[in-house]
Amino acid sequence: MKKLFLLATVVFSVASLLLVSCGPQAPTTGFTIVNGAEPQSLDPHLIQGVPEHRIYEAIFEGLVVYDNKTAEAKPGIAESWTVGADGKTYTFKLRNATWSDGTAITAQTVVDSWIRELDPKTAAPYAYMPAGFIAGGADFNAGKTGADSVMIKAVDAQTFQATFNGPLPTMSLLGHYSFAIVPVHTIAKFGQDWTKPENFVGNGPYKMETWVPQSKITVVPNVKYWDQPAIKLASITFLPIEDNNTAYNMFKKGEVDWTTTVPLDQLEDAQLRKDYQNDINLGTYYYSVNVTNPTLKDAKVRKALALAIDRTALVKRVTKGGQLPAYSYSPKFASYEPPTYAAGDDAAEAQKLLAEAGFPGGKGFPKMTILYNTSEGHKKIGEYIQDQWKKNLGIEVDLKNEEWKTFLEDRNNHNFEIARAGWLGDYNDPMTFLDMWITTSTNNDAAWSNPKYDELITKAMTMQEGPDRMQVLKEAETILMAELPIIPIYFYTTNNMIDLTKWDGWYGNILDIHSWKNFGPKKK
Repeated sequence: MKKLFLLATVVFSVASLLLVSCGPQAPTTGFTIVNGAEPQSLDPHLIQGVPEHRIYEAIFEGLVVYDNKTAEAKPGIAESWTVGADGKTYTFKLRNATWSDGTAITAQTVVDSWIRELDPKTAAPYAYMPAGFIAGGADFNAGKTGADSVMIKAVDAQTFQATFNGPLPTMSLLGHYSFAIVPVHTIAKFGQDWTKPENFVGNGPYKMETWVPQSKITVVPNVKYWDQPAIKLASITFLPIEDNNTAYNMFKKGEVDWTTTVPLDQLEDAQLRKDYQNDINLGTYYYSVNVTNPTLKDAKVRKALALAIDRTALVKRVTKGGQLPAYSYSPKFASYEPPTYAAGDDAAEAQKLLAEAGFPGGKGFPKMTILYNTSEGHKKIGEYIQDQWKKNLGIEVDLKNEEWKTFLEDRNNHNFEIARAGWLGDYNDPMTFLDMWITTSTNNDAAWSNPKYDELITKAMTMQEGPDRMQVLKEAETILMAELPIIPIYFYTTNNMIDLTKWDGWYGNILDIHSWKNFGPKKK
């Protein structure tokens, strides 16, 4: 009987092991995306572009994350939150989560992270955004006060509290990387080298495995992530390919799974394919005008340049992706009709304004340069506008392309005359377009400043949602459109290539934000 009992025990143990091994299977399918450019950085407090944001979504997680379908906020590191009676004090209950190295994420981690973003020593390009919303944030960011003036605190290890200048327009604001939670313990240890693969620590569903500059970044599942069932891929590879034709051809050959744009001369071909995804996008393509330039500081010159472009022909003959001509900076929102600088394009009025500015028929107008980041699409748009200004105004401009990182540096440092730019809304509210043009914003690459505009934007940040707030924002944009430090050109649509018969969890949405959580191969 002893031998029989021992045998039964062994059989039971083996069966137990088999039962344990039948749990959720580790992901086995990898995914490759053409991400457009070599990232400027992987430090969430130092990034400012869409390619960086896509990587951020994989390897970091803030208090809230974006819903795959709606791009609205849902719980991330914060499992829940409440709003105080004053409408400004938000209290977040954090879940029990850790960094990829096992270090606990606490309320103090959030405090230290937001202080780092706001600290003027960090020189975060997006610091103006949390500075404008967090009570005490603007004065600290400006170096007027210390960190203790910022109204955020750790109530206890799992409770974080923040007081804002007014009610947040939307909770999805906190999903933006300017409100990122970062591994301050790793940053303290490695300094600027903390984002190197051998030092990297993140808290997203994936963690960095390799980073080969100008070649690829690969991320793999983060086994410490709090929501393991949401991880559906064995790896994600981000390719920094700027040539849209190369990217599109790789997609057609099955060498990549997602490319985020289509070359203009291939758009008609792409539109015939079932894996072409075209959606309305909350974004504006525009030219930024350096108002410190002696010629471009005249608003009449800037408006002449704006009016001399036939936008209807541009979107029909050049971009061809369903874009809409833009005569305001903000697109329309459900409760916001943006003011426009003109009802349409008007070459005759443009010529009149240029003459009034002292350059009749373009005579005496200095030759200038349009700066753009490497892309066949930006080049073709630039060539079209170059031709329009020569034909309608009698002026000549050159075109200059730069790779992404250098392009951003030159724009941030106002080292340009006219520069191509694009802005995709970070959340569903006109403030996401308008707060970037306040004097202190590091995204204000036109170097434009208007005290009344600053006053109105600051006021709107303290107001309850509703018609009165929208009216204040409209007054601000009216000033922006009167002075035109930017030239709106068109409102975006997205042109993604991804086969949705193969992949699950990818949805077109107005922000063109696609969470890597719960994204993976379709079940067969």
